[in-house]
Amino acid sequence: MKILGIGNAIVDVICKVDDQYLVDNELTKSTMKLVDEVEFKKLLLTLKIEETVSGGSVANSIVGLSQLGNKVGFIGKISDDEFGQKYEDGLKSEKVDYFYSKKKEALPTGTCLILITPDSERTMCTFLGTAGNINENDVDINVIKNSELIFLEGYLWDDGQPKSAFEKAIQNADKIAMSLSDLFCVERHKPHFLDLVNNKLDITFANEQEVMSLINANNFQDVVTFGRQLKKILVITRGAKGSIAIHNNEVFECESEKNLNIIDLTGAGDLFAAGFLDGFINNLNINESLKKGTEMSSMIIQKIGARLK
Repeated sequence: MKILGIGNAIVDVICKVDDQYLVDNELTKSTMKLVDEVEFKKLLLTLKIEETVSGGSVANSIVGLSQLGNKVGFIGKISDDEFGQKYEDGLKSEKVDYFYSKKKEALPTGTCLILITPDSERTMCTFLGTAGNINENDVDINVIKNSELIFLEGYLWDDGQPKSAFEKAIQNADKIAMSLSDLFCVERHKPHFLDLVNNKLDITFANEQEVMSLINANNFQDVVTFGRQLKKILVITRGAKGSIAIHNNEVFECESEKNLNIIDLTGAGDLFAAGFLDGFINNLNINESLKKGTEMSSMIIQKIGARLK
């Protein structure tokens, strides 16, 4: 198998809102907030659902990689309930090998409200449900060892059971890529993430805000200096400023595509990672991989949701 993703198995519930809705519900635009089941259900009652889809950051990337013709798989914890069945069916319909046997769990399948404002930004409220209880027993060593690369998400990192699953995957993988996922995620786990980036990951994906927080940078040049010293691949998305990758003291840059009809930024980073990893795993050079990532993210932000088709 080319790439195995391990992440939170979350059903995305996509809704359109105005900016006042975020203010009224004390939500910070463009971030992800963890909520409990009570708050999740309260919010859901006030929303009109546009679409539901099998989501989660790494799962979105894995589906993108499958659509590009790669043999891929995913591990994520769901419950044997209605959303869990929808989740599994959704991945299988995308030709993703799903390496998890669901059973009735104490918590329901995880769900994420993706709130899209008129400026196309997305703000997420996530009820992790049973996804947040993934543990080392859910991770099959043989599946990891039969994968050329594993792709992890920072969202998954948490003390206790998820951390043990994460570490088991890292210890048994050949090559490891990870997305830092979210600014609040970086700030919660900064020492751990910095250790992973410095010592365990082969490829790190981050946006400009996340990586600057990670290293307490004063300006972007500090990030470039850090990346040159890292000797691993550091890939950074910068919105309208494009993207860069730093590897072995070299800096590679790719401009963003212009004149796009931007509708929804959901999945932009996930599909960028899919495009880059498609290039990397199929022996394209870094410039070509950046371009592939840019093409994928440019396509996804011109439609609702995180699926190209």
